[in-house]
Amino acid sequence: MSREKHTEHTQKEQSVEPDEIVRLIGTHTSEVLPELADHRFTASDELQELGADSVDRAEIVSLVLESLSLDIPRAELFGTQNIGELAERLAGKLGDA
Repeated sequence: MSREKHTEHTQKEQSVEPDEIVRLIGTHTSEVLPELADHRFTASDELQELGADSVDRAEIVSLVLESLSLDIPRAELFGTQNIGELAERLAGKLGDA
């Protein structure tokens, strides 16, 4: 395999679609907030509106970052309004990695 094709192949393996990240956020949110185990998470969901306080949100983000093997400052994620925006931002960071 040529170096260019290997690089392209590796980048595709690291690429994660925002929808997949929304599902991952939902999984970790249910772990932190078991009362949401039956909730069907959507991109428009807001963690705070779902009952996650600041400590819960920090834990959820940490779990998601760990699952994605991302090591980025949390400050780069501030300002997202909902799970979909967070997923888009994380997908972008994965693309930068």
